[in-house]
Amino acid sequence: MKALIFIETKDGSPIGTSLELFTAAKEIGAEAVAVSVNGKEGVLEEDLVAAALADKAKAENAELILLSATTLGKLVTGRVAGRLGGGSVNDVISVAVEDGKVAVIRPVYGGTIREKIVVQASPAVISVRGGSYEAPEDAPAAETIDAADGDIRTKVVELIEEAGEAVNLEDAAIIVTGGRGMGDEENFQLCAQLAEALGGVVGATRPAIENNWIGRSHQVGQSGKIVNPDLYIACGVSGATQHVSGMMGSKYIIAINKDEDAPIFSIADIGIVGDVKQILPLMIEEVNKRKA
Repeated sequence: MKALIFIETKDGSPIGTSLELFTAAKEIGAEAVAVSVNGKEGVLEEDLVAAALADKAKAENAELILLSATTLGKLVTGRVAGRLGGGSVNDVISVAVEDGKVAVIRPVYGGTIREKIVVQASPAVISVRGGSYEAPEDAPAAETIDAADGDIRTKVVELIEEAGEAVNLEDAAIIVTGGRGMGDEENFQLCAQLAEALGGVVGATRPAIENNWIGRSHQVGQSGKIVNPDLYIACGVSGATQHVSGMMGSKYIIAINKDEDAPIFSIADIGIVGDVKQILPLMIEEVNKRKA
């Protein structure tokens, strides 16, 4: 089986979750071809990537196309399948081959159930959740390709409002997330201060986003970004299923909540019961002291 791997880049470098796709291809014995896509002014990125990948997949006779399940990857997956008449599945955690067909496993219902899907149409276009595989130490170089002008179906005619701050949560090693329990925007800044002290980034639950304490690009969860950092600190986060499904792949989880029955404690490696607004300043002080 031949697999086409899309290497998504940020600031000219591959994002870590894209590199994990080499391992996914290797484990099923697929011959892998990796590509990144050149940008083009005035064209939506997802349409550009979809067009370029579809053309390359045809040229390579690829039976499997792998993308990372980032915001871009999940948008592109269905578009590529539509162009090629293939089948698509988003946000999978395992890829296998059974009787010549691609079979995948993905979490559903907020991660409480895992379903198996066998993709009948070819090619199979699959986005893989970050953290499902280990990235190889020496990943092969990716070919950079362009989309043919005739394949691009959308054009940006006017930019009404620029997107907010771009945050690379998917590749972050440390994430400090604030939830409704932070109380207000001023207290939420404690999460930013701890993240800065630890060299991490700030995440947020949906209530924090809806209260305008921070931009939507920081949202972790089912309707935000799926993350798998080495350390995840949940501050004032209750542990709703929609949020937990986006961070349950974290390697080590610390939860701080004054409600000892909060669901977040059921998945935490360390649980701290107390007022997060009093605990975070102590953590920030201790981290800065150790750094000094």
